[in-house]
Amino acid sequence: MAIAVGYDSDEQILQVEFQSGAVYQYSGVESETWEDLHSTDSIGRFFNDEIKGRYECDRLDYADDHCC
Repeated sequence: MAIAVGYDSDEQILQVEFQSGAVYQYSGVESETWEDLHSTDSIGRFFNDEIKGRYECDRLDYADDHCC
């Protein structure tokens, strides 16, 4: 489950921090997707359905691990 999310609209980067402490950045996330995520009733469901596996990502908390 995500505990924090942030978005850089200029770079179209979504950053998500999970309860485990893992931090991921997702590239190419459109502002409309961010707005939908920000306003959804279930962030977890939206993340799993609309973001995970659909966008290129990097794990930031462990530089040598790859994402998703």
